[in-house]
Amino acid sequence: MNTLIVYYSQARGNTKRIAEMIQKKKGYAICRLETEKPYEGTYEDIVEQGQDEVNNGVMPKLKELDISLNEYDRFIVMTPTWWYTMAPAVFTFLSENDFSGKTVVPVQTHGGWPGHVIEDMENIANAKQFTNEFAVQFDSTGGDQLITDEKDILEWINQL
Repeated sequence: MNTLIVYYSQARGNTKRIAEMIQKKKGYAICRLETEKPYEGTYEDIVEQGQDEVNNGVMPKLKELDISLNEYDRFIVMTPTWWYTMAPAVFTFLSENDFSGKTVVPVQTHGGWPGHVIEDMENIANAKQFTNEFAVQFDSTGGDQLITDEKDILEWINQL
């Protein structure tokens, strides 16, 4: 199965950290989602803007990817949890691309409140199959201290 890791990561880089663990272990292609207009300001400013975007269903415009999605039949789609759901950039990505006939592996990172991210991702993407969903917890202060046991993450990666 030709697999692409697609991730969005902000502020502390926690989602990027896990995406790179997968890429290093499995050798899958990887690409980062980036908004055309970057988030700016303090961590608190970004959190506030993120909450406003989630509450208002904002779909920020994304920078064009330098990879053809048609070459892949499985996508590991990774997002931080923003106000109990996926980051708006991931919402845009899943909404604007056709995953019919494809497999999506939804992955979230969170600070103790996983919310309904995985369910939301499955409701938006029109994939043939959802499998191996996973949640990785970091500390609840917005920091980068990993709470989920790294052994459990590596075990999940090996199952991919």
